[in-house]
Amino acid sequence: MTANEIRARFLKFFKEREHAILPSASLVTPDEKGVTNATLFNSAGMQPLVPYLMGKEHPDGDKLASAQKCLRTTDIDDVGDATHATFFEMLGNWSLGAYFKNEAIKMSYEFLTSQAEGLGLDANRLYITVFEGDETAPSDEESKQIWLSLGIPEERIYFMPAESNWWSAGDNGPCGPDTEMFYDIVGGLNLKNKEEFIKADNEQKVVEIWNDVFMEYEKKDGQVIGKLKQHNVDTGSGLERITAVVQGKNNIFETDLFAPLIAQIEKLATKDQADFKAKRIIADHLRASVFLIADGVLPSNTDRGYILRRLLRRAMRYADILGIQEDSLAGLVKIVARIYTDSYPEIEDKLTEIEAGIKQEEAKFRQTLAKGLREFEKGTDPFILFTTYGFPFELTQELAMEKGAQIDLGKFNAQMAEHQVLSRAGAEQKFAGGLADQADPQVIKYHTATHLLNQALNEVLGENVEQKGSNITAERLRFDFSHPNKMTDEEKQEVEAIVNEKIQADLPVGQVILPKAEAEATGARHMFNEKYGDEVSVYYIGDNLATAWSKEFCGGPHVASTGELASTSSAQVAKFKIVKEESVAAGIRRIKAVLE
Repeated sequence: MTANEIRARFLKFFKEREHAILPSASLVTPDEKGVTNATLFNSAGMQPLVPYLMGKEHPDGDKLASAQKCLRTTDIDDVGDATHATFFEMLGNWSLGAYFKNEAIKMSYEFLTSQAEGLGLDANRLYITVFEGDETAPSDEESKQIWLSLGIPEERIYFMPAESNWWSAGDNGPCGPDTEMFYDIVGGLNLKNKEEFIKADNEQKVVEIWNDVFMEYEKKDGQVIGKLKQHNVDTGSGLERITAVVQGKNNIFETDLFAPLIAQIEKLATKDQADFKAKRIIADHLRASVFLIADGVLPSNTDRGYILRRLLRRAMRYADILGIQEDSLAGLVKIVARIYTDSYPEIEDKLTEIEAGIKQEEAKFRQTLAKGLREFEKGTDPFILFTTYGFPFELTQELAMEKGAQIDLGKFNAQMAEHQVLSRAGAEQKFAGGLADQADPQVIKYHTATHLLNQALNEVLGENVEQKGSNITAERLRFDFSHPNKMTDEEKQEVEAIVNEKIQADLPVGQVILPKAEAEATGARHMFNEKYGDEVSVYYIGDNLATAWSKEFCGGPHVASTGELASTSSAQVAKFKIVKEESVAAGIRRIKAVLE
């Protein structure tokens, strides 16, 4: 059974049990108002569903299922073993108050073991863990009894502590006990007690293949404060792991999700063919990078772009170890596209863009690597390597380990913390308001035009539109925003008409400084992921703040009135024009516009 067949069979199984099938959300998480400790990427199947797990009504009903793209780098050092990957797909089904432990466990077991509708796995090789209980909640005897009723012997059911069998979405939100299913991937283990099970787990002889979380409690500030009114179920099964089990492999890299990539890497390698870990890291990081670029992430030195840059450069470093010729990694993208052509056709659609992004990053990395390696050999401080030469600290660590050297991590972190404070202070002076050059009058015009565009998009497309980023030069503006669909020609024309109308109306542009809470109460638009001070600047377009047509948190500067955006002809004809509208990630669109 191929991975594609497993994914399809999973979704079909739950669709036939009245679950609405959801498409995968983007790897890139939305920037949400009021979210603290927000992650850069979706790292679990349930992550896009948190509002609904907390009680919000889902438009598709109370029983859901999906195959969700996920990315985690917390276990990046473990990539190359039998089971760990940075990018993975999580098969999951959810109950939003529709069913609970009995139904969830029975469906999980049925899909895993049924020959007709499921995966046909051997029930005699399943091992089960349940929550042992603590001061927060009692032991999960109910789940144990359900497993016993399904024929799992008591000697293969183990009570485990909260660090193993209690799930929580951080310090706030839903949480609860879980039951996990492990599979004997070597065969014939016949484990008889918890000690034998823990040893087999540590040796990766048994592998977790499914997890049922029972969300019946709520956490606040790290403490369980009581039970939720709505008891939910969140289940998950990693496609890569379950595919390894079904295909009789003892690691994910020999499955059809990785094997074609590994095979090509082996063809390209000219030395150290026995270094299987290097091959696996290249395959994993390349695959993750392909999906990130397809979802609109580009290499950079901050946030999501830094994660992508780290993955690509780490893959390139291991490619060098294997003697793979430079510029070869981009050629692997086609293999990833073929593997996922049915499930994620956007990779094929963006093939040229993805290949170009990887080639450009490798060219930059080669320059960085040459300079950085020379300095590393001289014994240059890791902090100087990073700040002066752009040499990744993780690579410095790996090179040091190869030489048996130690790096003072505490010293580096202290230097970095001081560097970030100084960088932020400099940025506040140099880039106030997000402008590259405040002195250029054309840049200032485009800044005001961006406010007009933001408001016009909300009027034409609806209040779901949220700003996701912008870039302004003297030649054009670029504006990223949330919207699920490509804009029609009529919608673009309507937006243009509104902006040009407001320019011709020569509306005044004003500014006020308000406490943050008061500024929010005015309804002024702002980027929810942005960190603002206790007082904020609000620019408004109209006679006063209360009646203004547009108002936004912004550091400025702006023109005095919208009429200044008009052309210099005697007729003062305003010409705001959208020259391009495109997708940059799932649910994120980009407009490039000019003032003619």
